[in-house]
Amino acid sequence: MAFSQFAKGLVKASVRPLTLNRNYSGSIANGFNFELNETQREFQDTARKFARDEVIPAAPVLDKTGEYPWELFKKAHSLGLINCHIPEELGGLNMGVFDASVILEEIAYGCTGIATALEGTSLGQTPVLLTGNPEQKKKYLGRLVEEPLVAAYCVTEPGAGSDVNGLKAKAEKKGDEYILNGQKMWITGGGVANWYFLLARTNQDPKCPANKAFTGFIVEREWPGVTPGRKEINMGQRASDTRGITFEDVRIPKENVLLNEGDGFKIAMQTFDKTRPPVACSATGLAQRCLDEASKYALERKAFGVPIFHHQAVAFMLADMAIGVETGRMAWMKAAWETDNGIRNSYSAAIAKGYCADMANKCASDAVQIFGGNGFNSEYPVEKLMRDAKIFQIYEGTSQIQRLIISRHLADRAKELS
Repeated sequence: MAFSQFAKGLVKASVRPLTLNRNYSGSIANGFNFELNETQREFQDTARKFARDEVIPAAPVLDKTGEYPWELFKKAHSLGLINCHIPEELGGLNMGVFDASVILEEIAYGCTGIATALEGTSLGQTPVLLTGNPEQKKKYLGRLVEEPLVAAYCVTEPGAGSDVNGLKAKAEKKGDEYILNGQKMWITGGGVANWYFLLARTNQDPKCPANKAFTGFIVEREWPGVTPGRKEINMGQRASDTRGITFEDVRIPKENVLLNEGDGFKIAMQTFDKTRPPVACSATGLAQRCLDEASKYALERKAFGVPIFHHQAVAFMLADMAIGVETGRMAWMKAAWETDNGIRNSYSAAIAKGYCADMANKCASDAVQIFGGNGFNSEYPVEKLMRDAKIFQIYEGTSQIQRLIISRHLADRAKELS
């Protein structure tokens, strides 16, 4: 069934909440509500079936081959499970972060490598969604709806990850163009993307502050001078395409500047407020899978004459995993809800991303422990889950960066209280 028939039909089936939902006094119109609406449940069920029927069977094979999951990407595109945020006037579903994260958690349950491959295009799109002009949105977002194409977020460099101010890629303005030179590294979807959001230095003065030194550009993969490197063979999430990219005298027309020259850092930071809740939800999906696999195994495996689930040492590990999963789910839901309601969510997004990343790693480690020797073997699923979990503490801001963001908010609050 075509994307426009299936996915749009679901959206129209009921009124979607979790968009801007304020009354004229500026207060939130409704209180807490932990129930999904009919449309959200429909999409969740669709994503869950997709994950169980297609993602889980494909995951072990793609983990070994490292191939990009194009067939799954095309299927997800046709079901409306990706590109969820694109506006309706461009043919999209205009979903909020919360709605899309409900979908993503289900896919991540099946495989976070495949989930990253499918959802990574949303990271690349977000700067254009937030700051693109009508012409840019129509040209670059419209094509993603028309056919299953990938967008990528191109910021990290070989010598600059968390230290964005250390970026070396530069774009020099010459007439109506910018000439781009530099290297990027660890770019999700770097080898399969149709276009990139790219951050480059346009003010070469080393004393220029980050919020004025960088500019955001839309760069097309097929332009001369754009050269993706080899696919990196990573510890986990191997179905995701991760590469370095070299840019050599790439000519960028001025109409491909997002906002204005010097606004790039601001765009990049605004993007993370939108994209960190989905990363947290993906980590939660992995943790839920760890809990389910370990619970089933604990009922089957016997020691001292009874299933190991009946031994308190194992039962309490599972209980702690459940506490982590449920707490993580509420954390990402709050962060997603805030941004959908126009509330600045840097603080809650950092809490969700930092907590869920650490929680997923602990759940994966505990699942391996419950499986014992079998958990250390690649014939059982938890070995892969543990490898896949580690990257959550690294990409889209390390766990340490999340704590830095949180602590700065705490310092600001303490000043207000004093």
